[in-house]
Amino acid sequence: QVQLVESGGGSVQAGGSLRLSCSASDKNYSKYCVAWFRQAPGKEREGVAAIDRDGGISYVDSVKGRFTISQDNAKNTLYLQMDSLKPEDTAMYYCAAATYPVTSIQAVGVMRGLLNPFGFWGQGTQVTVST
Repeated sequence: QVQLVESGGGSVQAGGSLRLSCSASDKNYSKYCVAWFRQAPGKEREGVAAIDRDGGISYVDSVKGRFTISQDNAKNTLYLQMDSLKPEDTAMYYCAAATYPVTSIQAVGVMRGLLNPFGFWGQGTQVTVST
């Protein structure tokens, strides 16, 4: 069982930056695929960024060029650097770890909500962006 704990959320003005962290209890947590998701009130959960089994990276179109997903294997930690934040980025952000291998092509499906290989989820961290 992998435990995931997010941190780093908060309230910022539009144009600001935040860095989310996701600390994992198991060093192999990212072996198959890890990702960040978000869910705003009244909206469906959406994939934001993912790192697949081969280290390939995928982003949802709305955050490309503004968000960067990365990981520090020595610290068992996944990050999401969020720059140029917009009010529409306001949501609860979750990290997730897959329970089976995800290829780069499948990661695109993950971002589109067509595939859900994630068996481990964190409790979420709130991001609020004001105008």
